[in-house]
Amino acid sequence: MTRTPPTLDDTRLTRLGAAQVRHPWRFALAWLALTAIAFAVALAGVGGGGSLFSRMHSGDPTVGGEAQSARTLVERFEPTSSSLMLEVIGVDLNSPAVAQAAGLAAKDVMAVPGVNTAVNPFVFPQGAQDPQAVALVAKSGNGFLMLATLDPGLDKAATALTEAKVRGVYERLASQLPPGATTSIGGGNLLLGEILHQVEVDLRAGEGIALPLSFIVMVVVFGGFIAAGMPIIGAVVSIGGALAALYGFTFFMDLDVSVVNVVTLLGLALCIDYGLLIVSRAREELRARAGGRPAAELDHSDIEAAIGRTVATAGRTVFFSGLTVAISLSGLLVFEAQIIRAIGAAGVSVVLIAMVVGLTLVPALCALGAHRLLSRGTEAAPDDGVFSRLARGVHRRPWLVIIGGVALLVGLAWPTLSMRLTSSGHQLMPVGTSQRDFFDRLGADYPLISAPAATVVGKTSVAEATAYADSVVRGLPGVLSVTVRPLGSEYAAVSVRTDGAPLGDPARDVVDALRAHRPAYESWVGGQAAGLSDFVHSLAVRAPYAAALIVIATFALLFLMTGSVVIPTKALILNVLSLGASLGVATWIFQNGHLEGLLGFTSTGGIESLIPPLALTFGFGLAMDYELFLISRIAELYHHNGHDNDRAVELGLQRSGRIISSAALLVMIVFAGFIAGKMLVIKQMGLALTAAVLLDASIVRMLLVPATMTILGKWNWWAPAPLRRWHSLHGIEE
Repeated sequence: MTRTPPTLDDTRLTRLGAAQVRHPWRFALAWLALTAIAFAVALAGVGGGGSLFSRMHSGDPTVGGEAQSARTLVERFEPTSSSLMLEVIGVDLNSPAVAQAAGLAAKDVMAVPGVNTAVNPFVFPQGAQDPQAVALVAKSGNGFLMLATLDPGLDKAATALTEAKVRGVYERLASQLPPGATTSIGGGNLLLGEILHQVEVDLRAGEGIALPLSFIVMVVVFGGFIAAGMPIIGAVVSIGGALAALYGFTFFMDLDVSVVNVVTLLGLALCIDYGLLIVSRAREELRARAGGRPAAELDHSDIEAAIGRTVATAGRTVFFSGLTVAISLSGLLVFEAQIIRAIGAAGVSVVLIAMVVGLTLVPALCALGAHRLLSRGTEAAPDDGVFSRLARGVHRRPWLVIIGGVALLVGLAWPTLSMRLTSSGHQLMPVGTSQRDFFDRLGADYPLISAPAATVVGKTSVAEATAYADSVVRGLPGVLSVTVRPLGSEYAAVSVRTDGAPLGDPARDVVDALRAHRPAYESWVGGQAAGLSDFVHSLAVRAPYAAALIVIATFALLFLMTGSVVIPTKALILNVLSLGASLGVATWIFQNGHLEGLLGFTSTGGIESLIPPLALTFGFGLAMDYELFLISRIAELYHHNGHDNDRAVELGLQRSGRIISSAALLVMIVFAGFIAGKMLVIKQMGLALTAAVLLDASIVRMLLVPATMTILGKWNWWAPAPLRRWHSLHGIEE
């Protein structure tokens, strides 16, 4: 028995739209109250839990594995603690006055409650000439480092108080140094504070760019301030909801500071997209109801019918789009790294917020401003225009369009084959910021202070570990020095230093060599390069499962919507091409160092390890967003209006092409806020997603989709007979 689908005038979504027309102020005021509460809680910490930014952290992405096991063992015997460093440059290391002042400063620091150790070259018998002081003397010979470590286990408040007192001693020492000496203070908490501040600045700057420019574009698109303001209001509400959702997640998981920018601007982009679609369709339906009459003659029943049909059509697209993007982001939950899972969980919640805002606030605003939406007239838009002519041009040479478009995307994707993943620390901050410059100098002038490239932790004696270090480790290419130390009574650690950065080729090669030439005893190879290797391996292992989840769920959802197995298959293939091209563009720019001056970054020789999984899932969701905008309109014209395939494509592209192009432009403006930011990982994400949206909205949606639909003809809507029967019973009609 086949099911008779409901008409567009009698669906749950239609009734939802009608309810918003009957009670628009209830919907609007409810969202206003929720938004005010969301901003108060997330930004001001109302409720006593602290603000969102105060509850976040920053660090390398980690996964369980060999490197994490090595780190856990080391921390069992050598608990990590905060440290604060003072760098002094431009002094005579043989000066008695300098030695006396530095020695007294070390004693003063040790007297601070909560300080565990305090060293500088002048606490040793021979001062700067003492062999034990070599790590604390600058390679240039005209400076030294003072290092204070705090007691392990200090809470956040005690750490801040202790560091403030140590800074006071450092500043007093700086005032006692001879003229010409310069000092700078650095430490992990200072770096974190600078990163947190930069994230807040970037977020404000991103919103400061996105919202005004988006409003200007929408004024041009809609030809009026009222219509343009409706999606912007929805976007502001979405930002509040996004921040509140992130705040809630901080009570259940650790959130990295980069999550705020990524997730809130994604919510902003989607809400602008959905608002644009709803407002455009509302205007179209209101014009259809007016039939050329003056807008003032539209009565309440006309507005209710128009908004009801808007929610039944465009709202249905928003609903499917929200589900599709949420499914795409849920693929992140498959990965092992907590930061990726956190972004996935937070991202899904924010997408659903944007979807609900699009369905329950924007239509209410349209109802309140219905007559103003028709300020430019009530005449229906013509069915012939730029986009319908583009579709007809594609119809004439579909194979040429397909070959040219695919060749372009493959060419842009080519650099992806040489992508090199990295996991920057202080390099995420721009050159010129105090902590970035401090840690750059620290690595260059005090290499023995920095963490070793690799550490082999073994369940063995110091003697056996020393024998392994002498017979194997010291002879490996790239090794500069090797030290062995005990870890308790049962373990020993072999620390290996190499030339270059912690994630440079020598460090990575040494990690591979150490794992290939293991000692006879049980051991674990740790360190930053080893952790990155484990992280990349984890991504490679989990990626197929994430891809399978996204592909299967998206395919099923598109089938339920269209009744076709061809359209979902084609959409997935084209998305792979456009996303590969976007990663290729990001690789060419950030890994190879092109456009450094224009975009304001310093290349680290790689792509941040978080970018591929995040860019692919976010980009896939946005690509499906535009796919649904276009396909839903074509399907409506084909199934409900009775047009043949080619005519449905022409009319569908004409009626949705302007919306897709405008939405893509608005989303790229939003992501320009990412690119304009200073944090490298956010900048890389912004450019990758901007490229994905640009390529998808132009090459894929405007050219490749019409071309493939022309060639396939009625086969676009094909499904095996059993699936057709199943869809007639269970397909989603609203």
